[in-house]
Amino acid sequence: MGRLDNKSALVTGAASGIGRAIALKMAREGAALAVADIRKDPREGGTPTHERISARGGRSLFVEIDVSSVDSIKSAVDKTVEAFGSLDIMVNNAGIFLGTRPLEDISETAYQKVMDINVKGAYFGAKAAAAQMKKQGGGGAIINMSSIAGLIGFEKASDYAVSKAAVANLSRVLALELGPDGIRINSINPGVIETRMTQQDEPISGTLNEKIPLRRDGRPDEIAAAALFLASDESSYVTGHNLVVDGGYTAQ
Repeated sequence: MGRLDNKSALVTGAASGIGRAIALKMAREGAALAVADIRKDPREGGTPTHERISARGGRSLFVEIDVSSVDSIKSAVDKTVEAFGSLDIMVNNAGIFLGTRPLEDISETAYQKVMDINVKGAYFGAKAAAAQMKKQGGGGAIINMSSIAGLIGFEKASDYAVSKAAVANLSRVLALELGPDGIRINSINPGVIETRMTQQDEPISGTLNEKIPLRRDGRPDEIAAAALFLASDESSYVTGHNLVVDGGYTAQ
């Protein structure tokens, strides 16, 4: 018996990195997976996430999504329900980090891009998922991907930090509103995780190790384990929570 048997999940940004790890882990635990991303191919290479799940005997489909578009988000939810009959788990994982730079170097265009993907994507992802879950009679789990940058100050990352702080509080606010419908909503707040983004695109991997009690970056599968807990019935009394997975960095 899997921990997510007879449940369906939609994970945004699931072609690569943390989202891919979450989708693969949830599929192994019995969930039917809608792998939603702007591209099918993993940025780190390898078999596309939905194909890997299917090859292992799981139920999965790829859904193209642009989380900065409300219509695209609604369409992804509709396709998930059409394929699997319901939406029980929504993971608003898609996000971007445009690197560290001082305030004076952050353009309005760059700021708006970060907000549209990180905040708007999570906000309207939660809205679309909640509407579907209510239609099904209530109940369900929504997981937002925040960051430790949304809980503490990070120098020269103001656009990203502000966006992730918004996501962290979004989960608290919606937990109050959606709780009576049996819908739980929580955030995960990772530290630096080893992905293509942190190792190559915006290389920050390893830069905080001296300040991390466990003296290493995290792995995508460790974030996936946190997501699995929040999606499963094991966290049935957990909502409005920001689960920090950072090797102890914010304990200081």
